[in-house]
Amino acid sequence: MRIGGAGQSPWSVPEEEQFSEASLIDGSSPSARTAQLILAAISGGQLAVGERLPSERSLAEKLNVGRSAVREALSALEILGIVEVMPGSGTYVRASTSAVLPRTLSWGLLLDRGSLSELSEVRGALEVCAAVSVARRAVDLDFSTLRTTVDDQRHAIESGDTAGYVKADQAFHVELARLSENSLLRYLAATARALLRVWIERQVRDEEQMLTALHEHEELLDALVSGDESAADEAMRRHMSTAAKRMAATNVSEGYVSSPSADERS
Repeated sequence: MRIGGAGQSPWSVPEEEQFSEASLIDGSSPSARTAQLILAAISGGQLAVGERLPSERSLAEKLNVGRSAVREALSALEILGIVEVMPGSGTYVRASTSAVLPRTLSWGLLLDRGSLSELSEVRGALEVCAAVSVARRAVDLDFSTLRTTVDDQRHAIESGDTAGYVKADQAFHVELARLSENSLLRYLAATARALLRVWIERQVRDEEQMLTALHEHEELLDALVSGDESAADEAMRRHMSTAAKRMAATNVSEGYVSSPSADERS
């Protein structure tokens, strides 16, 4: 894998020659702008496929943003398959922007906090659909794996393992989507979760929040196993509403304010 390109470093080129300000979104978050700048460098040829990006600290300094914005931008670009993070080595350009959906960041789905409530609302609708579908066919399904994810959440809370809790929480929703046996729903739900990953992980701040989510999963599991579609619908809506409020609170605490979701407007 090539570590550097021939000639000048792409980051030594005058900024006005590297990036087009017209490509940025008015009012977008620092991480969205950072991702746009990195994308522009790749699409403009300043960074080639296989080339290593500058360090996180260097990018933050050169682009005049915080390191958290760089981390979020790189996480989003990794989800899109544009860059690849190699532990102990660095972050490398994996594909040109023409190889992915070029308007993804322009839609603001990945990084603009103003769109988070809308994306959260879409994710909620997909999760509710999955829950109702699973409850409808409960008699034919094996819930052992779903039960295990709930047990794993409980054990993680008891041991103070936040990372383990987050992993088990995500596994619950992945397994629920699998049980729906709807490949399109499973794909769309996974995409929504991936786009929200950075903020989902930030929501877990203390044991009380983890216990609340665990209780909601337990209620949902009971409704699913009993085949009660109405109870499953209500339990998942309640769970998604709580998650949306936690996400909104996280954004406010970090200095960002998003538009209210449908649940918050009602």
